[in-house]
Amino acid sequence: MAPKQVVLTEKAPKPLAGIYSQAIVANGFVYCSGQVPMDPATSKLVEGTVGDRTHQCIKNLTHVLEGAGTTIDNVVKVNVFIADMKDFSAMNEVYTQYWGENKPSRTCVAVKQLPLGTDVEIECVAVLPDGKSRL
Repeated sequence: MAPKQVVLTEKAPKPLAGIYSQAIVANGFVYCSGQVPMDPATSKLVEGTVGDRTHQCIKNLTHVLEGAGTTIDNVVKVNVFIADMKDFSAMNEVYTQYWGENKPSRTCVAVKQLPLGTDVEIECVAVLPDGKSRL
């Protein structure tokens, strides 16, 4: 296996060319870039509530992880960025629906501004089930 492999799936929003990758696989881990709540088919942010946008972020991450040969169940670390801590509870209502009984470790911080003016962005790190990529 190469020291690092780039993950690219059409099922998640395309990364900005020459800026970042959707994810990188290295040493049995998948390091996912932050996903904003963009619909990959339209390249537009989903409308609705912060909960709707949290669902889309996690859906995008799920597709990237699958493209790398793993699943959301193998996530070990999550970082959530929200534009306002007043959305913390609403984001958590959706977040808790994922990752089963044993949640990954997590950090959630409020930031001044997020890409495209969204109110939530989520990134994660996962392990490959067998330690090897299927890329």
